[in-house]
Amino acid sequence: MKIAVCIKQVPDSWAEKKMVDALLDRVNVDAVLNDLDEYAVEEALRISEAHGGNDEGGANAVTVICMGPERATDAIRKSLSMGANGGILISDPALVGADALTTSLVLAEVIKNGEFDLVLCGTESTDARMSVIPAMIAARLSWAQLTFASSVNVDSQTSRVSISRVTEAGVDLISADFPVVIGVIEKINEPRYPSFKGIMAAKKKTIETRDLIRIGVSAQSAQSQVMDSTLRPPRVVGVKITDDGTAGEKLVSFLAEKKII
Repeated sequence: MKIAVCIKQVPDSWAEKKMVDALLDRVNVDAVLNDLDEYAVEEALRISEAHGGNDEGGANAVTVICMGPERATDAIRKSLSMGANGGILISDPALVGADALTTSLVLAEVIKNGEFDLVLCGTESTDARMSVIPAMIAARLSWAQLTFASSVNVDSQTSRVSISRVTEAGVDLISADFPVVIGVIEKINEPRYPSFKGIMAAKKKTIETRDLIRIGVSAQSAQSQVMDSTLRPPRVVGVKITDDGTAGEKLVSFLAEKKII
């Protein structure tokens, strides 16, 4: 059973974000492994460990796949220090500003060439909040998709995966045969902290870098682009109403002016 986890390096949630040339500035801010992807890495490791552990390049190996600039190796190293066996970085100047359609195309091609049985993803990235990549990857590969999973059960003997998904109507139980794309939510587990031993071991693990030529995908322009952006205007000073016996009338007039009532 070969397991892959799609991860992304994103600007730190606490960093001040700004647009540069209609693109999010990713150079001048601290970058981290997407928080929601940590749950996918953890779940992949748990699946691997439940089926006898993993060996690099062998049975139940966990490979993390990331598309991004060279600095995205830091996000891969974080995953490796948690226990993943190896990583693939897809980095190419032509991918700057790539949208979800291009991203899913590139990731799907790498996954197909890797002959993985299971692919795990977080629900979304904290920089875009689109929550569409797992479904897009599954569609491009013509694989089953089991998304928004709150628990995952893998039967390697029958090559079948079942998940539970919490919805507004209750809990859905869904299953599919290998190969399958699984999207997990943050309530599925508690990601482990990398140990000192894991951090040291991660330095020796292999990260393979690929460009579009090696993947076999031609450069494509993003089909969605940001044409313009403006900074959020500063908050204006609020209106203070002193109760001199007419506060109620002033409040009603203010709300009516704002078309709230």
